[in-house]
Amino acid sequence: MRTKYAAGNWKMNLTFEEGQILFSEVTNMVKDEVVNPNVKVVMGVPAPYLSSFSKLINTDKVSIAAQNCHPEASGAFTGEMSVGMLASAGVDHIIIGHSERREYFNESDEFIAAKVNAILAGGLTPIFCCGETLEQREAGIHFDFVKGQLTKGLFQLSAEELQKVVIAYEPIWAIGTGVTASSDQAQEMHKALRAHLASKYGADVAANISILYGGSVKPGNAGELFAQPDIDGGLVGGASLDSRGFTDIAKAFPA
Repeated sequence: MRTKYAAGNWKMNLTFEEGQILFSEVTNMVKDEVVNPNVKVVMGVPAPYLSSFSKLINTDKVSIAAQNCHPEASGAFTGEMSVGMLASAGVDHIIIGHSERREYFNESDEFIAAKVNAILAGGLTPIFCCGETLEQREAGIHFDFVKGQLTKGLFQLSAEELQKVVIAYEPIWAIGTGVTASSDQAQEMHKALRAHLASKYGADVAANISILYGGSVKPGNAGELFAQPDIDGGLVGGASLDSRGFTDIAKAFPA
């Protein structure tokens, strides 16, 4: 059975004190309330907080994620963080390929593929983001575009390596806009991505990959989204900054 994920991406939000309160609240709520053993809660917190917050985890239901990394192990890359550094700070997941990194920091598919390789080599789990713009969807090229992101970012991996990757489909037009893809639209893309994985790695491998939906996921729509057969959870932005709401998202998976 594929692992189900409620993954939060805090982005560049909250002071240390605010974040510490939120992280502790979510950790304790998840420990007490999330009873589905197949659900993993991951919180992607700002880099300065990783080491301290990792020490607050008191349940194996919760993991901590970095929001970025550099593919090199060390070197003259001012301001960057290697996979080894993040692992030593208690991180076990790393979010990569987010549309904001691709757009604002000009990260190429090749650079993101190098990050995937480095994360896996370091024994951590990449959360690989992909997604199309509204213009690409309206032009009818959204399936080919997102499948291309998978090809360029992941198809260098072996089947064994691929099964250690979590994929997050985030339509750019739905990130932070309050607009959510309908459950049918999200399922349609998730099904297409799983079929694309199967075209190279086979149906059995593709069936084992957790694919998350991201794009204005909230407690009110999480249940409908997570009930779809190819949607294995959410990469949650704004709603992850509210402990009650985010915990309710983690509880929204079908029994």
